[in-house]
Amino acid sequence: MRMSGRRIRAVVRKELREYRRHGSVVVATAIFPLIFLIQPLILVFMVPSAGAATLEQWHVLLYMLAIPVLTPAVLAAYAVAGERQQGSLEPVLTTPITTEEFLLGKALSALVPSVGVAYAVYAVFLGCVALFAQPAAAAAVLRPPDIAAQVLLTPLLATFSIWVGIAISTRSSDVRVAQQLCLLADLPVVLVTSLIAFDVIHLTPALGVILIVLPLIADVTGWRIVAPMFDRERLVTGAR
Repeated sequence: MRMSGRRIRAVVRKELREYRRHGSVVVATAIFPLIFLIQPLILVFMVPSAGAATLEQWHVLLYMLAIPVLTPAVLAAYAVAGERQQGSLEPVLTTPITTEEFLLGKALSALVPSVGVAYAVYAVFLGCVALFAQPAAAAAVLRPPDIAAQVLLTPLLATFSIWVGIAISTRSSDVRVAQQLCLLADLPVVLVTSLIAFDVIHLTPALGVILIVLPLIADVTGWRIVAPMFDRERLVTGAR
């Protein structure tokens, strides 16, 4: 069956309305961008001119990749578990919407705001560093390769986080448990990006290519894994 863009858009609109109605979801998604914006700003502004050489060895922008990893996890965890908890999942699944349309709508409704927030935070960070940081520190942080990596990896990592979150959400009946499990599952990715950001893992051109290719493969694989996991009959009947 051919996927319907109209039904996918309907799921996206419904999800965005749900986010606005649940302030706890909005607050949770705002925490991580603030944390991972304030910490790098403090680091850059506190470093003296003589310490700019240290910043040149680091990749501070890559530390902020935790934002597109953790932020969508909160939204994706709500995707199915939230509907089950409210009792609104069964009516949706009894409509003509296909599993692929439903999952794609859920994924897009988490991806679009998460990537938008991540890029907005990056823009604020870049603007603050360019305008207020010492020139040597700004030059050490605002490097074109790091900015390009940030732009490319943000949607890839966010998509991976969303598929992990939806997979966990389909198996959970409690939103808070699903969110905690999603954050726990995404911590290894945050750890790796943080280690690279502070040069514990040295970033090379080969590693840079791997960092692009692996999330891309994971995104495609995630879609293929999550779709079969989505058992409509089990979710409608409430079976485990």
